[in-house]
Amino acid sequence: MIPARALGDAALRRLRDSAWPVLQQAAAAIAAWVIARNVVEHRQPFFAPIAAVVALNASGGERGSNAVRLLLGVVAGIVVAELTMAVLGGGYLALAVAVLVAMLLAVVLGGQRLVIAQAAAGAILTVAIANGEVGFQRLTDALIGAGVALVISQLLFPTEPVGLLRRAEAGALKDMAAELGLSARWLESGGEVLAGSPMDRSRQVLDRLADLARIRENSRRVARRSTTRWGSTGPVIRECENAGRLDVLGADCLTLTRMAGITSCDQRRRLGPVMRELAGVLAALATDLGDRLARQHAADRALAVARALGSHQPDGDTGVWEVAAAFATDIVIFAGVDPEHAAAAVRKHDEDLQVRTPPHVSRLHFRRRRQRARRDGD
Repeated sequence: MIPARALGDAALRRLRDSAWPVLQQAAAAIAAWVIARNVVEHRQPFFAPIAAVVALNASGGERGSNAVRLLLGVVAGIVVAELTMAVLGGGYLALAVAVLVAMLLAVVLGGQRLVIAQAAAGAILTVAIANGEVGFQRLTDALIGAGVALVISQLLFPTEPVGLLRRAEAGALKDMAAELGLSARWLESGGEVLAGSPMDRSRQVLDRLADLARIRENSRRVARRSTTRWGSTGPVIRECENAGRLDVLGADCLTLTRMAGITSCDQRRRLGPVMRELAGVLAALATDLGDRLARQHAADRALAVARALGSHQPDGDTGVWEVAAAFATDIVIFAGVDPEHAAAAVRKHDEDLQVRTPPHVSRLHFRRRRQRARRDGD
């Protein structure tokens, strides 16, 4: 069983990570409700705050797209429902046809779940209530909610693409470190049953890497479209390329943990400390990916492991040791060392490594202008 303390720590971590996005959604709901009630003068503008919350209820980098999808689904549902009632009138048949056609149209428009759901909901409300004002009011509320969501997500609090990637990378590294640490404990305990299993951690690593692939694409889109970012997309491209190397680390991690489980007892005993050291390197690297010194320290530790494994591989099945050495070398490369230099440093024990300075997190236009104005004033 998972200890209560671990569950509590996980809950606090989720609360900390979600507090700021939830606060933005609450602020968006209030703003949308005030606009719909006082500017457009809807007596019961319940859908405007709902639309704002739904539009912002997405991971960083997808909130703007989510707002557009919501609006697209509402428009599709209302238009199809109005045309259906013009041809068939009201009733069960009109409702069935409107919902079916609206959902099929949403599939044609891209097939996102939010678009399909909003298209169906818009068609149902328009036909079921059979009031010409219902569709117009829902469309107006959707415009207000989506507009508020776009202002918040694109202008006031846009997602910082490099920071978004760093958080995803850190999460993947922590999951790999946890898997290696659990495997090390299992190896050192002689194969006893532990709380959790390396296989469970392996699934988490795979899920995290899949999320990272999606976030990489979102980061590129944010860098291209955001109007409040300064500088070029170069740092984002560099960080995306670096994040792509986590796929290699993930494959190394999964391969190493699986091979470790089928080695001999003597090999397990000697492999445990190696995996524990690799887990420590990944955990330390995840603490501050933006710090060059932290990356340098992690690269030096991983290089020491790779050199030791390359020079003194234990007798017996060398496959698992070769995988461990390759894993350590790939950590060096991920930390910011050119692959050719990393391979040469493993072979030549007297060669030092220099980690590249990682891309800096961007600042907002208005923040940079304000800082420049202060410097000019000084």
